[in-house]
Amino acid sequence: MRQPTLFEKRRGQRASDVERIVLYALGDFQARGKVLVQRELPLDRLRGALRRASEAHDVEELSDDIAVAALRMLGAEVRQVPSFVAKHPFRVVVPNELAEHAQRAYREILAGMKQTEET
Repeated sequence: MRQPTLFEKRRGQRASDVERIVLYALGDFQARGKVLVQRELPLDRLRGALRRASEAHDVEELSDDIAVAALRMLGAEVRQVPSFVAKHPFRVVVPNELAEHAQRAYREILAGMKQTEET
């Protein structure tokens, strides 16, 4: 069986992995003091958090389509705007319940990562 090298990223995430990455990203966004709840955010504003989440989980960065599908599946309201408006032409509104869930998941994931590093 082929082993990935140190610098390779894992490919082909499962749906649960994608959900976890998006929850981590939303939690990270809030942990940085940014307001997420009930405001319309361009997907561009979340791309940095999505990139950091992908790096933390050692996977390829999520495409817009995959990130949007995961956000919708988790309960966020996502609408598409014309492509000439933005490079990532989506607007995201995150309900309070999802934001709270993301904060809890983010803390749990960080705690799990710290435990893994300690062992």
